[in-house]
Amino acid sequence: MDDTDPRDRTQTQGNYEGGHANDEEGSSDATEGHDDEDEIYEGEYQGIPSDAKPGVGQVALGRPVADGLKDRKELESERQADEEELAQQYELIIQECGHGRFQWQLFFTLGLALMSDGVEVFVVGFVLPSAETDMCVPDSSSGWLGSVVYLGMMVGAFFWGGMADKVGRRQCLLICMSINGFFAFLSSFVQSYGFFLFCRTIAGFGIGGAVPIVFSYFAEVLAREKRGEHLSWLCMFWMIGEIYASAMAWAIIPHYGWSFSMGSAYQFHSWRVFVVVCALPCVCSVVALTFMPESPRFYLEVGKHDEAWMILKQIHDTNMRARGQPEKVFTVSPTIKIPKQIDEFVEMQAESGNVVSKAVFRVKTELHGVSIWLNFMKCFIYPVKDNTVKLAIVWFTLSFGYYGLSVWFPDVIKHLQADEYASKVQRHKNELTEDFTFNFTLENQIHTNGVFINDRFINMKFKSVTFINTTFQNCYFEDVTSVGSFFRNCTFVDAFFYNTDIDDSKLINTKVVNSSFHHNKTGCQMTFDDDYSAYWVYFVNFLGTLAVLPGNIVSALLMDKIGRLSMLGFSMVLSGISCFFLWFGTSEAMMIGMLCLYNGLSISAWNSLDVVTTELYPTDRRGTGFGFCNALCKFAAVMGNLIFGSLVSITKAIPILLASSVLVGGGLVGLRLPDTRSNVLM
Repeated sequence: MDDTDPRDRTQTQGNYEGGHANDEEGSSDATEGHDDEDEIYEGEYQGIPSDAKPGVGQVALGRPVADGLKDRKELESERQADEEELAQQYELIIQECGHGRFQWQLFFTLGLALMSDGVEVFVVGFVLPSAETDMCVPDSSSGWLGSVVYLGMMVGAFFWGGMADKVGRRQCLLICMSINGFFAFLSSFVQSYGFFLFCRTIAGFGIGGAVPIVFSYFAEVLAREKRGEHLSWLCMFWMIGEIYASAMAWAIIPHYGWSFSMGSAYQFHSWRVFVVVCALPCVCSVVALTFMPESPRFYLEVGKHDEAWMILKQIHDTNMRARGQPEKVFTVSPTIKIPKQIDEFVEMQAESGNVVSKAVFRVKTELHGVSIWLNFMKCFIYPVKDNTVKLAIVWFTLSFGYYGLSVWFPDVIKHLQADEYASKVQRHKNELTEDFTFNFTLENQIHTNGVFINDRFINMKFKSVTFINTTFQNCYFEDVTSVGSFFRNCTFVDAFFYNTDIDDSKLINTKVVNSSFHHNKTGCQMTFDDDYSAYWVYFVNFLGTLAVLPGNIVSALLMDKIGRLSMLGFSMVLSGISCFFLWFGTSEAMMIGMLCLYNGLSISAWNSLDVVTTELYPTDRRGTGFGFCNALCKFAAVMGNLIFGSLVSITKAIPILLASSVLVGGGLVGLRLPDTRSNVLM
């Protein structure tokens, strides 16, 4: 260290050792035991001296050339050196601030935001069948809800991640969570499917920023030895969001009685109650965020030196008071090193003195400063280019395999249930029924060439019942609901319908002679009464989510012991290998077991990938880089849903081989990433 500038050594000592520093630089020599100077720190902060008042000889040594005479490459080189120095200094400052109450307060606040993201992903799948049935969506338009929400989240992740590097973590997180909460709540009341799609898309755009901002925000107030473990614990809130969504869907959606209507134009069914309940974590996170400060590391990066020092002092004082040591003094000098802020306007001054050209260039410079795209392109230049490409591959493969199988598992279980249900169908042929009252549910039946004369169908349900070539003569239908039921090539003669949902869509090639329909039910009728399959689907998701818990705990405890890369690579490889056990899934119970095994193995990969992505990018690109990777994750989720969903009823071989190959390949690429366990946060 013989080539170190003596002024740097003096400043470093003043920053961390509490030693004597130059008074003109505003450094303080207060330390524990110097009671005569404690009042300097315990009083109200009066301002921080800046480099505008250099010491003797500083101009000659420190600023031999004016910034206006340097080219951009030289200025960027100086800024890179400043960032490296700041990273080392900031690590020491965070260590002095300690880990305590402040970090735990921020942990639960950001956890609520991350929980909201987990809820949003599962809300889409849970309300999709109910919403499309309730709003009479034709089969040709079904499935759009899941796709557009993921696309909204994809755009939101890229946009809000980039904005977080420009205007701040806390501010962007507040805005995007507020957007999500408002439009998620609004979507529960709209009656039009198009407007519902719009609200869920904007809600997805808002929540898309949660993951990249949350991890960037929290990592910047953690010391190196705490970072891996506590970021992994934070990942647990995404799982908690899954459990919350699954439990609420299981408890609310199948209860059809939890609904009300205002005439035939406005219906509020139980799935809408579920949507409202799922917006609560987002609302809570917005409220909690209003009491938290901005990331001090972000403030230092953008040159807001005074604000950063005040927040660091707040972190220190909050933790010391919680430890019962309120008298302990924050010994960090206010003159923290900040990176050089490159101002293109300074460069232009030497070229032109024209007032108009200066004004135009100033506007251009300001637009350049907030450009997300330009900051994104920096993720593809040395030294982070290779890391960005590798991370993109790992994010895409893990998301493609995970979300693809997440769709495939429930659909396979549904097909197994449907096959079993179809095998139990009751068939009735050439039956004759006269003067009989049906006031009970008819389910899973096929009636062929039957005749019903003077029969009454009152306050009853047809559930998966099909009538073929059947005649209804002088029959009375009142308060009848038909779910999955149809009349094919039938004939109604002198029939009377009152308050039923039997309409042209269910009368297929059917003749209606001298019959009348009164007060027909409008809209698409939905019912979950005694619907075992609805409970079963939500319960399966609930079990699959609970299986993640052991993996979460193990990954958090071992993240700093065995390393991020080992956990990432081996978790993905083991997940890929576990896919081969799907060959043996011939029953519902076996498929559920495979689902739990797969989820338990893959969660460690997700947690370690979140940590590695946070640590590989420098502060000025952390949100942008993470946002790009998360946007790619959502794009892979859409592709996985489409590809795996189309293969459900065709073959098992292709989904199993596809998922295994991408997971194993992504895991091997992940092992090639640089190890960040011992690195300071740049």
